[in-house]
Order: sequence, then structure tokens, then C-alpha cells
Amino acid sequence: MISETDLILNPDGSVYHLHLLPHQVAETIITVGDPNRVSEVSDFFDRIEYKVSYREFVTHTGYLNNKRITVISTGIGTDNIDIVLTELDALFNIHLQKRVPKEALTSLKLIRVGTSGCLQAAIPLDSIIISEYAIGLDGLLHHYAYENNIQEINLLNAFSSQVKLNNIIPYVFKADEDLIKLFEQKYEKGVTLTAEGFYAPQGRFIRAPHTQIDFEKRVTAFKHPHYQITNLEMETAGIYGLGKILGHQCLSVNALLANRATKNFSKNPDALIKKMIEEVLELLTT
Repeated sequence: MISETDLILNPDGSVYHLHLLPHQVAETIITVGDPNRVSEVSDFFDRIEYKVSYREFVTHTGYLNNKRITVISTGIGTDNIDIVLTELDALFNIHLQKRVPKEALTSLKLIRVGTSGCLQAAIPLDSIIISEYAIGLDGLLHHYAYENNIQEINLLNAFSSQVKLNNIIPYVFKADEDLIKLFEQKYEKGVTLTAEGFYAPQGRFIRAPHTQIDFEKRVTAFKHPHYQITNLEMETAGIYGLGKILGHQCLSVNALLANRATKNFSKNPDALIKKMIEEVLELLTT
């Protein structure tokens, strides 16, 4: 039995952080970082069943073209991904009253729809790409027994040997094959880096001393016969890794608002994000 301090429930039986009950969540889930972006997605729904909000976690569940979809905000970072994926999984795969795992497990579809920085000068600003692989530079997955789920050890070894980041042990996970096949008809594929912060962890140095000298130069110089590091953000590797461990299908869709190589930022980011949302919803519901 799972203890009351390991899986905390609210007085109404909802999971602690998300404040959700099982019937309020669909098996197809779009995650966004920004709580305000939840309504930008659900505005396209034909109807909304539930709206639940607590802290940075905003959830809308509804229907589009007769398909039930949930959109939920995670906030920024893989620390929040740990909370969101664990509690979403519990809603489907734990008997919350009995506090034991169910015998028949449900595999969720989790699609991250987010913004990202591009690392390659040749990739046009305002592109949208999907993350075929995600390399984590954060520490989340090191708290889980993930080693048997690593799918591309050659990519990981090549990255580790070439880039050599100080005091960082990277990990790598792949997106779900079925979701890749669905989305690659619309978008190019790439390899995404997931950092644990926005400034020094992504090679931005404002005033504080730093340890990762020439971060961008080392990352963009990475060579592999099949892959290049395309973009950098803060959630994807955590979603892929924890999702794989828990048995869920995951994919990340990235709007490239900034090109770190050319030092340019999108002139109309809102239009690009809206375009990405519309296209993702179309792929999921047709």
C-alpha cells in the first residue's frame, strides 16, 4: 500500500498538486508551460467539460471533433514535470482509495506544445520541429531507475565524449514511435537538449560567474552521422524519461522563437504559437 505521505490526496480525493480527480482528465493530454496558454488551446475546443486551477497547474478538459482532450500547464522545468507526470499517472493507474497500483494499466498520450531556442544557424527562425530524441542535462532522471530504458546509447556516448560538460551526467530518451510517425508528416525531426535553468544552464551569462565555458560552441559543434542538436528548452527530456518509465507515449513539439546561433528572436511569437497549437490539434483529431 502507498502511504499517505508518499501519495498525498486532498480532502475531496483529488491528487495533491493538480487538484484533479480521475474523471476530469482525458487519455490524450497536451502539456504547456505557461498557465495562460491553456486557454489558448482550449479556445479551439468545441466544448469544455472541466476547468481546474491550482497554483501554476491549470487544467481544461473538453472535446474537439468528438475527441476528448486535456490541456494542462506544467510551469517551467523538469522539477514540475516530476509532479505533473507522476500525478497524472496516479489518476489512471493507482486505486486512489485503496492506494495500490491497478492491475490493468493505462498508457497516456502526452504531447508537449512549447517554445524553444534553436541552436543551428541553418534552421530558419519561426520553424516548428518535433523532438525525436531528448538529451537531459538536468538531474531529474538520476532519481529514478532509468538505465534499462535508454534507447540510443550511441547518441548518448557521442554527446558525452564530445561536449564534456562540467559536473553534468546527461541522459537520453526517444519520443514514442507512433507519435513520431503521426507528426513527422508535418514537421522536421530534431534532437533537443533539456536544461535545468534558463540562464547559465543554457549558456546565458549575465553577471554571476559560470562553469560551462563555450557552452553554445561545444553543443553546436557536436557531430554525429545521423543527428544534430537542434534546440534547447527545459522540459522535454524529463517528459520522455519519466513517461517511458511509466509506460506512456510522449512527444514534444517545439516552436523555435529564438536562434541562438544567429542571435535573432521571432518578430511575431504569438502568431507562431497559435499556428503550432492549431496544427497539433488538427493532427490529433483528424
